[in-house]
Amino acid sequence: MPKMKTKSGAKKRFDFTGTGKLKRKHAYKSHILTKKSKKRKRNLTKFSIVESTDAGRVLRMLGA
Repeated sequence: MPKMKTKSGAKKRFDFTGTGKLKRKHAYKSHILTKKSKKRKRNLTKFSIVESTDAGRVLRMLGA
């Protein structure tokens, strides 16, 4: 049986932390930034942790 392929979109978007949790970037930081406040844009720059309810789905996409 062939190996399972990783979803290439998922491998670009998600990464693991040192403790094994999944990191993700925030949405809404790519364009139309003039109307967003500095505080909002600064907070969108930081990484976030994937919620536990979605982590299983993401792990399946990553083939882990």
